[in-house]
Amino acid sequence: MVTRPMTPDELEAALRRIGAERYHNLHPFHRLLHEGRLDKGQVQAWALNRYYYQSRIPLKDAAFLSRAEDPALRREWRRRIEDHDGTDGTDGGINRWLALTDGLRLDRADVEAGRGILPATRFAVDAYVRYVRDKSLLEAVASSLTELFSPTIISERVSGMLRHYDFISEDTLRYFGHRMTQAPRDSDFALDFVKREARTPEQQEQVLEALRFKCDVLWAQLDALHHAYVTPGLIPPGGFRPR
Repeated sequence: MVTRPMTPDELEAALRRIGAERYHNLHPFHRLLHEGRLDKGQVQAWALNRYYYQSRIPLKDAAFLSRAEDPALRREWRRRIEDHDGTDGTDGGINRWLALTDGLRLDRADVEAGRGILPATRFAVDAYVRYVRDKSLLEAVASSLTELFSPTIISERVSGMLRHYDFISEDTLRYFGHRMTQAPRDSDFALDFVKREARTPEQQEQVLEALRFKCDVLWAQLDALHHAYVTPGLIPPGGFRPR
């Protein structure tokens, strides 16, 4: 609990401590993925479920924009939608993720329709969309700050998957190359915003709790994957079943 106003640098340090303790690069499922200890069906399950998260990002950002009255904030934030949806003549992150699921030989129509995703994936991702829609703009911005930590996990993922899986190629992982520049740009803006706007102890506690919530959203998705496809391996009714 924040009991006194923190300086901007103290707030940043507190946010980074949350990432060091709770970011999903620490999850056992990601360790298995990056170390080449999953089979193709388990990697397919991860890519399929993660697509649902990717597909909802423009929706949560559109919900954010609908409440932002500052044109400068809207101009900055709408780039996130363009990054994922693409623009005229430019591929977006959603299509790049579909290149991964295509490369894994998943049926594109099934992926786009969300057929086979785990119930916990849907619940966690939809909760994130509602959070950004309903909470204050300050909390919504703070919830995006998991991007502070994404370059590390991306570099681990790309190098590990290319090294260990013969069914993965650089082309199927091209989504991540773009995120190496987009995520730091976005997180720099979001971090500056919360350090400037969160002045009171109450606001600063909201910012910290928003980042904890987003870490929980990401962690819950991996919990579900681990439970269904690793240990104990209980795939729920309707869940994707690797061949």
